[in-house]
Amino acid sequence: MDLAADHAVEAILRDELAREARALSAVVPVLRHLLRSDADALVSDAILARVRGMIHDCAAQLLAVGAGRDPAGRASWDADPAALEGLAARLIGDEALLSHCHALAAESLIADRLQQRQALDPVLSPLLQELIASEDPEIAGLAMSALAAQSRFIQSQRRMELPLGELPAELFHALVAQVQAAAQDSAAMVQLQAGYDEAATRIGLMARLVAAMRRGALAGLALDHAGLALFATTLAAGTRTVREEAVLACHEGQSARLALLLLAAGLTPPVAERQLLLLAPNTRLPRGLTELSPEQAAALARAEALR
Repeated sequence: MDLAADHAVEAILRDELAREARALSAVVPVLRHLLRSDADALVSDAILARVRGMIHDCAAQLLAVGAGRDPAGRASWDADPAALEGLAARLIGDEALLSHCHALAAESLIADRLQQRQALDPVLSPLLQELIASEDPEIAGLAMSALAAQSRFIQSQRRMELPLGELPAELFHALVAQVQAAAQDSAAMVQLQAGYDEAATRIGLMARLVAAMRRGALAGLALDHAGLALFATTLAAGTRTVREEAVLACHEGQSARLALLLLAAGLTPPVAERQLLLLAPNTRLPRGLTELSPEQAAALARAEALR
């Protein structure tokens, strides 16, 4: 008998059994947390699938760049499955990336729900259509670019993809740094970095468009007129909130947070309540919030964000 081989097999089996035991032991606490915290709406199967797909897509693009290939062609390139899974597992540990992907998945699903309930086009909203026809060439140009970017976003979400060039600057540079050492002389790496422009991302274009509207940006707080993308961008800008937080405030079960942000943005309680009803027909403005001034609502929103 080869005792050394037996010991090696036993060691492998022990490691595998320990991994499986850890997985099993985590199931009940996670289920308990989801069942007790109403997190099931915020972390639905559809959101999990999209987040997982985006993480794997980012990993595939990074591996393509590391191999000197164009990340846009990752679908036609067969990456090493083990390397792909390993990198995806590491990316899942990136809290900032995970949070960003969660907000994107939630935004696309909320937009889909608004299309079903309110017949609100997730790409071309009435406000965006008006801005495209603006006599101001800067606003018209930004609106056209934002329209194209929003269309790409909806298509990417349906494919569960997230192009690296659409990431916020901090996330983009952090992810690229993971493969830069191994691909520092790669033409694909140079091209990826040279082509990145945060201002040209969908989120960057939406922010620039809202800023260019100046006082007219108040129209962006009418959800059924602006569409979710412009609504969330306007709300974030008007309350100095991170856009991801504004998006998640539009999710089911987050009506108090959304109401607070709307009041902080300067909407009157009746107008704020109308926005809540568009997202959840049975929702009403929480008691007590009607007495808050915009300044008080803003202070409370900031305090909540710091918790």
